[in-house]
Amino acid sequence: MIAADLIIVLTAALVAVAGSLLGVFLVLRRQSMLSDAISHAVLPGIVGAFWLSGGTATVPALLGAAAMGLLTVFSVELLERSGRVKVDAAIGVVFPLLFSVGVILVSLFFRDVHLDMDAVLYGEIAYAPLNTVLLAGREVPESLLLMGTLALLNLAFVALFYKELKLSTFDAGLAGTLGFLPAALHYGLMTLLSFTTVGAFQSVGAVLIVAFVIIPPASAYLLTRRLSVMLGLSLLLGVGASAAGYGLALWLDTSIAGMIATVLGAAFALCVVFSPMGGVVPTLTRRVRQRQAFTARLLLTALHGFDQAPTPGDLATRLDWDAARVDTALAYAQGQGWVQGQGSGYALTPTGQTLTGRPG
Repeated sequence: MIAADLIIVLTAALVAVAGSLLGVFLVLRRQSMLSDAISHAVLPGIVGAFWLSGGTATVPALLGAAAMGLLTVFSVELLERSGRVKVDAAIGVVFPLLFSVGVILVSLFFRDVHLDMDAVLYGEIAYAPLNTVLLAGREVPESLLLMGTLALLNLAFVALFYKELKLSTFDAGLAGTLGFLPAALHYGLMTLLSFTTVGAFQSVGAVLIVAFVIIPPASAYLLTRRLSVMLGLSLLLGVGASAAGYGLALWLDTSIAGMIATVLGAAFALCVVFSPMGGVVPTLTRRVRQRQAFTARLLLTALHGFDQAPTPGDLATRLDWDAARVDTALAYAQGQGWVQGQGSGYALTPTGQTLTGRPG
């Protein structure tokens, strides 16, 4: 029997893999919040499947969720194409409506069955080791079986249609011209997202599956612009957050799903601050260096106008700068090899003379 701790971490990691594989393309297509819409709007489909199947069978629930997921996407696109509302408003109209229908159906017809809002929204990944199914004479955690299957299904979809997904994501018009059927790929992506969402309900809930679909790809997008690298980083971030979040949740004795989502949010915040591609710190550092380079070039121009090597005081007088600004500019210019000391003053090096456009 697999250890309970390992089952929990593996379940979260499989949800991360299944969600991130699809989330990369949603983020690039600027359709991230469709995952949130689908995660709530599939509830009527789950309720309908529960009623038709007469039990809590997984396959009917997946099919019902997929149907409602496609209805959600189709409704959002229909409202957007009408020109009366934009896509964010369309999402805000559709998913509360469908989710509310599901809540009403549960409250009216299924009050005495195990189908409650806590399970749908929050889930409880700590119970994953307890929910088992019989497979080849052995008890296997249902979450591992289900999410492993969905992760493999999503991986196969991305691997088989990688070229088509890449082209339709960045240039849907060209993809259509080449016969790649971008609309079919889009709805295939949304169908798998619906499957993944409802498959993760029982284990991690709607909130964490949305976090796994959006945050790792969004974080990876801040680190790279290569699709293959973005996919790899998304998977790494999702799996890493699953392990780190579980460890912190045990240490702090708090919600596992909540801590995993918190770790994902913290990772995204670090990417925002330190990403080499537009991160706050690199951007500020680059601006500081640009100002230093500009100030140093002004200094070079002033140096060129002296017959003899000027002192820092001479430069401050000519440029109307304070001594600290002159010293900073001189230090930067010396570090770049543009200026060299000459007695008590400073003179341009050959490189510095070239930069002024007036070689000595």
